Order: sequence, then C-alpha cells, then structure tokens
Amino acid sequence: MIKTSLLTKNFQSYKKAPGISGSIKSLFKREYLTKTAVDQFTLEVTKGEIIGLLGPNGAGKTTLMKMFTGIIVPSSGEISIAGHVPSQREKSFRKKIALVMGQKSQLWWDIPAMDSFHLLQKFYEIDKKAFENRLEEMGQLLGVMDLLHIHVRKLSLGERMKLELMASLLHSPEVIFLDEPTIGLDLIAQENIRKFIFEYHKKNNISIILTSHYMADVHALCKRLILIHGGQKAFDGKLSTFEQILGKDKSVSFSFRNEVNDHRVFEQFNPTWSENKTQVDLLIPESELRNFSAQVLRDFPVIDFSTDKMPIEKVMKTLMKNPQILNENL
Repeated sequence: MIKTSLLTKNFQSYKKAPGISGSIKSLFKREYLTKTAVDQFTLEVTKGEIIGLLGPNGAGKTTLMKMFTGIIVPSSGEISIAGHVPSQREKSFRKKIALVMGQKSQLWWDIPAMDSFHLLQKFYEIDKKAFENRLEEMGQLLGVMDLLHIHVRKLSLGERMKLELMASLLHSPEVIFLDEPTIGLDLIAQENIRKFIFEYHKKNNISIILTSHYMADVHALCKRLILIHGGQKAFDGKLSTFEQILGKDKSVSFSFRNEVNDHRVFEQFNPTWSENKTQVDLLIPESELRNFSAQVLRDFPVIDFSTDKMPIEKVMKTLMKNPQILNENL
C-alpha cells in the first residue's frame, strides 16, 4: 500500500547579512545552505497496517507526511502510495488518501460542519446514499450528530477534531495519514479519538500512518513503530522491541513521607527526583530489583511504591538526549 525507496528531500536557503547593505549584496552574490530533511528513507507498509512514526521535532516526520500526500515533491528516490506517485496529484489518488493534521483545519470556520461536508461530497463525487450512510455511521460513533448544524467556530477543540476526522473519512480512503490528531485535547477527548480510529480501522482494514507526541496514541493503536532521527530511519520494528532498546530494566518509583536528604544509595540507578525530594524514579535491572526494593522499604519512610517495564516515553526521552544509544543497541 505504501512503498518508498531511498526517499530524500533537500531544502535550500541562503544566508543574508543584516541591513540594507546585506540586501544589496545578496542581489549579486548569495551563500546557499542545503538542509536534508529526509535522507534515503525506505519503507514498506502493507494493507491494514497501523504504523507509528515517531521522532523529535525537526526529525523529518512532517516532511515525510507531505511527500506521502503529494504536497511536496521529493528531491530524489521513489515513492508509491496505493499504486500512485503522490506528486502527480491525480484525481484518483486524492480519492484514496486522507490527511488529518491536528494543527490545521479543513472545515470552514464560519459555517456549520454539515455545509463543509456537503462541499466535500461534491468534491469527492460521493454518491448521496453512501454519503448519508457514512455520515450517520461516523456521527453516531463519535457522538456528534447534534453538532453538525452548529458553526464550527462555536465548537470546542475536541468537538472540532471529531468533525475533522469525519470530514477526512467521508470518501472512504484506503490510506490515512494522521499528523498529531490528538494534540491539545484533554484526556477524555484523546481517548474518544483513539477509540474511534481503532474501531474504524477494525471495520475497514485501512492503512494508517500516525505521528504523535502522545505515547498513549502509539500504545493504543500501533504494533509497529518507526523512529526517524536526523531525517534517517533509526528504528523499524515491533513496539515491544523498541521498548527494550535500553534493556530490560524496570521503571521504579518510590514516594516518601518526608524529604530524603541522603541520596547515595539511589545514585547507582540514574535517579530522577521530584522538586521537594519526596519522590524518586529509578531504572533498576530485574536481577537487583527485589533486594534493592527491600533495602529502601526497610531504611526509608516509603508511603508508595510502584514498578513497571520501561515506558516508551522514557525510551524516547533518553534517545532524544543521547541518539548514539541507537547505534549501540540496534
């Protein structure tokens, strides 16, 4: 469904000295700078897969999404989406994809969502009966049937995001690109959006590429994860494998009744202390977990204690600070 080979995108800009003199000089001589946003990116996604595309800001995620959807043209390499070359922007291609960007709206702000839906129906040439059925089905799933005739500008962010999803799926695309679909939403709204995407995918078996900084989105929807760093693919595999990049250490949290002044016993496990020094998060090897926990419970005023496998959030944070770890562990 999605296939790329050595996909690369370079952006060129030039340096200009400040002031009028710098502007005049730039008319005759310019010093150009080239930035590689995506560097020889190769990927294959089969029908029905949900892929989590992760990486720090500036890693190349959005550039990839724009190349996938034909918004920008690659500098080199090959790309095929549902049998089409995106940059050719064929009408048949546009009917097969959908792009949802959490920070940009496709609904007209000053008219009700229903009016926007009717415009999209004409644009995508959707049969009237099919349009009505899809509207009813998705409206019921998302619980927004009573919002369709309200001006979009009067809706909350969560309500607008649900309607954005509906607008993107009215034409039954085969591939959906979700770029930060839950950004800025509260926890309940995030959960509702994830539940809808999960149910819609389960029923329609479409391919989805998801970018998100909320790891709960990735955990809930993705079995396969791709990490892009510096424009290059740094990891491509199962989510469970990614979580073990830093080893099989346990993430352990201790909460104390009073401030802890003596930190020496915790230093060996890379501690992260709360501001008031009453809570510490540690990474402890499984082989040492039992004995160390017993020592802390015996010697410190512990009021709460929890342990879990290394969460993906901590893996991502650690890799962003120390990207060389990827080369050491993969």
